[in-house]
Amino acid sequence: MFKTRQLLGKYRIERKLADGGFASVFQAFDTIEGIHVALKVPHAGHVTDKTLSDFRREVRLLSRLEHPNILSLKDASFIDGHFVIVYPLGERTLSDRLRSRMSIANILDLTDQMLDAAAYAHSEKIIHCDIKPENMLLFPGHTLKLTDFGIAKIAQKTVRGAGTGTIGYMAPEQAMGKPSFRSDVFSLGLIVYRMISGVWPEYPYDWPGPGISRVRKRVTPEFVDFLKRSTDPRPRARYRDAIHMQNVFRRVRGGVFKKNQTKFTPGKTSMRARAA
Repeated sequence: MFKTRQLLGKYRIERKLADGGFASVFQAFDTIEGIHVALKVPHAGHVTDKTLSDFRREVRLLSRLEHPNILSLKDASFIDGHFVIVYPLGERTLSDRLRSRMSIANILDLTDQMLDAAAYAHSEKIIHCDIKPENMLLFPGHTLKLTDFGIAKIAQKTVRGAGTGTIGYMAPEQAMGKPSFRSDVFSLGLIVYRMISGVWPEYPYDWPGPGISRVRKRVTPEFVDFLKRSTDPRPRARYRDAIHMQNVFRRVRGGVFKKNQTKFTPGKTSMRARAA
């Protein structure tokens, strides 16, 4: 869509970061503020009244959410005929980070942050519907921020979807067009399981998942039960929302830390002090 060093308003394009179903994301340099940013731009072939309406909806949704673990919005406007959404630029995605091993301390810290973000969204009656490592950005200070609420649903008495989301991260009922808060819980549980086990559970989901022996070596039985309930294929068997899930996580994580604290090497990144 754009060439390197091409100017889009005040933004100088540096490189493409990702391609999505409806938009591309670019790294750019803000020539006025002197900072690097991320630009989300809809594909030209998908720029319709409905697409633009969806992006406007995402902007308005993000403007409601003020949380340290949810990616903030810098700007949204038409530039040179393109609808452009501007975000702060992260260092990498959680998906990138998962390519290398993580200590239990880091896993617990990142889990706490992602659950904090999802619990806040759920408290605002918003279902994300596409929670996955690619939609979690890492910033300096080991800070995680949840992003891409483009297909989020506003929870009502009856929530009707169309199977939106990403296959492999999606709860079974969401694939059938029936997303709920419990669907986000399922996706979060899969990510935590992946961080601990090093293996991504595949559909059809069943317990125990691949890599369970590694999970049992690294965490306590209480934490294993937490993961099992989070990823249960039956919606009603899961935690009712991320708020409930977070409360249980904060109750069982202490035992995991104590179990592993003797394994940590001095000088490695330790778990940040976070309010429980």
